[in-house]
Amino acid sequence: MPIRIRPLAPAQLEAERPRLVALLQDAVATGSGLGFVSPLSDEEARAYWHSIEPELHLGSRLLLAAYAEGRLIGSGQLQLAKWSAGHHRAEVLKLFVDSTQRGRGVGALVHVALHESARRHQRSLIVLNTRVGQPAVRFYKRLGYQEVGVIPGFARGPEGELRDTLILYRDLAEPVLL
Repeated sequence: MPIRIRPLAPAQLEAERPRLVALLQDAVATGSGLGFVSPLSDEEARAYWHSIEPELHLGSRLLLAAYAEGRLIGSGQLQLAKWSAGHHRAEVLKLFVDSTQRGRGVGALVHVALHESARRHQRSLIVLNTRVGQPAVRFYKRLGYQEVGVIPGFARGPEGELRDTLILYRDLAEPVLL
């Protein structure tokens, strides 16, 4: 099944919002915290997608979507640093894949597309964070990311427990041998 990655413009967000809400809820329900506690309500998921619209309009955030056979199966975002001292960097935000499609390379394709988008915007340094001990850590390291450090107690889990997050970075000039 061919996978197509494409940017979603602000005008397309409204039409895709129900599918993006469902995709985000699936990711959170299956263990990808993404800044939310499970179960993620419809209201909170819709509010999240609504909250990023101004940055999409400004061009300071890019939203990519992965499709297979017309079905939304993944998403990723790139936050472009706004101020002049940071015009060389971007941050990967909220990269997630439908739980039924994980392990098929969808996340890697989205990530490669995010890197290409970063390069088109003259960004060479990418940063991101992920929860310590999650499969995402291995995924990002395979894509050439290096650990910076751990922030203890960064986010709460579903039972209110504090969870640590790992900060990683990647220099896009460095080749990755997969």
